[in-house]
Amino acid sequence: MQRSILALLLMLPLLFGCSLLPDQDDDETKDWSASKFFSEAKAAVAGGDFETGIKYFETLQARYPFGRYAQQAQLEVAYAYYKFEEPDSSIAACDRFIKENPRHPNVDYAYYLKGLVNFNRGIGFIEQYVPTDSSQRDPGSARDSFKDFSTLLARYPNSKYAKDTRQRMVYLRNTLAQHEVNVADYYLKRHAYIAASNRAKQVIENFEKTPAAADGIAVLMESYALMGLEDLSSDAKRVLTLNYPSHPALSEVGGRDYLNRSAFETLFGLDEN
Repeated sequence: MQRSILALLLMLPLLFGCSLLPDQDDDETKDWSASKFFSEAKAAVAGGDFETGIKYFETLQARYPFGRYAQQAQLEVAYAYYKFEEPDSSIAACDRFIKENPRHPNVDYAYYLKGLVNFNRGIGFIEQYVPTDSSQRDPGSARDSFKDFSTLLARYPNSKYAKDTRQRMVYLRNTLAQHEVNVADYYLKRHAYIAASNRAKQVIENFEKTPAAADGIAVLMESYALMGLEDLSSDAKRVLTLNYPSHPALSEVGGRDYLNRSAFETLFGLDEN
């Protein structure tokens, strides 16, 4: 009798354990082929259900790690992560694809997508619909994006993404230049004239053909004047006059209004006094 009770007690955990296991029949994907996973994942992403698309693409790669569907799924899941606003996961997927498929005919898209992810990183919901000054944001992502796009053009100059990439790089370069002007102007208002002049020089030297270059010269002209370096200030003014004769900083009316200061001052909590 005692042996029967002991045997029953030993079997109880097994019985309860089996009842807790998930019912494999509940997995609707258990018999799916690689093509089925791929088509269902693509349909989910196309319908805006990025989470489901990601799950199907990743399950496809786990169950069918070899073959064209798994390979393409690496690229597709990178895009799905991008649309799902998971930039780090998207870039990780791109890097994995590039590392494992360096000669794939679509590897240029992986480089392009990396640039696109960083290009849009940090843009909030409101900023997607309301125009904002991108030069006021942290420039780190813009620099990363510019680097990604530069790599794409260097390796695949004839890529079908090259034209869009070049246009985005022009925009990024202008944004980075304006950011440097904003920082220089910030230093100027805080009476850090050496820091302001050094930042303005960076704009002039590194972003010569951007719209912000003129403002960089203007900040340099003013910072030198405020430091009492009249000769250097006059030289800067001469360069500004020669290259940008209609710049507002050259007129008494324009004065200190040549920069778009409102958003900048709001960002740093500065007042006009």
